[in-house]
Amino acid sequence: MPETNGDGVPGGGSEGEQKEVRAKLADAYARHIAPAVKLDICSNEGASAGGTGQASRRRGASARVEWTAGWCAQFSVLLRRGLKERRHESFNKLRIFQVLSVAFLAGLLWWRTPAAHLQDRTALIFFFSVFWGFFPLYNAVFVFPLERPMLLKERSSGMYRLSSYFAARTAADLPMELGLPTAFVLILYWMGGLDPRPASFLLSLLVVLYSVLVAQSLGLAVGAVLMDVKQGTTLASVVTMVFLIAGGYYVQHIPPFIGWLKWLNYSFYCYRLLLGIQFRDGGALYDCGGGALCPVADFPAIKAVGLNNHWVDVCVMALLLVGYRVVAYLALDRLQPR
Repeated sequence: MPETNGDGVPGGGSEGEQKEVRAKLADAYARHIAPAVKLDICSNEGASAGGTGQASRRRGASARVEWTAGWCAQFSVLLRRGLKERRHESFNKLRIFQVLSVAFLAGLLWWRTPAAHLQDRTALIFFFSVFWGFFPLYNAVFVFPLERPMLLKERSSGMYRLSSYFAARTAADLPMELGLPTAFVLILYWMGGLDPRPASFLLSLLVVLYSVLVAQSLGLAVGAVLMDVKQGTTLASVVTMVFLIAGGYYVQHIPPFIGWLKWLNYSFYCYRLLLGIQFRDGGALYDCGGGALCPVADFPAIKAVGLNNHWVDVCVMALLLVGYRVVAYLALDRLQPR
């Protein structure tokens, strides 16, 4: 390669030769590049002065040709990519060990709890609602903040719609997020000695999985709104502590001025649904002291929560599930580069 001077011109010749090379480069620019640059500038100025009507028509035309693939094709590709990515994240050895070890240790602590030990049985039921009400919440907070750079880059290049991305993300999470809760319930339910009827077990499993989806929705909403892992985990810890205290087990007589908190608490609805499954129609009788027998529905920990209005609980949890995901979608739609 020839040596060059500071101007990028070959420096091996005399000053006259260097001037000649510069003149040739300037002439080549004027003949080949300058006309195209001027034409581009003129076209941009004409487009900006064309009026709002023409601009709106151009935006509509560009929107019509923006997507190179249909919604279903985008959803299919994003779903396959999400399943491949989430498979290793959701079923890594550390998370499996974490869930299964908690299930076995809790099963040993509540090993074959007799039906007469109502306090222990209600504590086990509350543990179901709390653990799978908060564990998915913390995991979901990390999702969108970590995917923010990729989402901004791919959406700015017009690769897919936000709706197809969000739907694919939701569908890919279902088999990944529901596998470990199912294994957890299978282990702890039978080790804890809860109602052995198949219908009671299946209903309890469905309620726990339902609570997992609601908790995950809240975590996605928190992560999408804040878009910061540290802020998201801080807010999630505050929410979980408040929901834990107001879940109906620790504080049974909440003051009226703050009693509305439990109606926003999805773990409270999960707890009440699980109690209703285990103690149908008030359940049996228990020894309430002095040799007297009282209905299970009058047990203080159960009476404070109630065993009625199960369909109302299901509907409220459905509203929370949809509402949290709508908030997450709207937050992602307003996402802008930092």
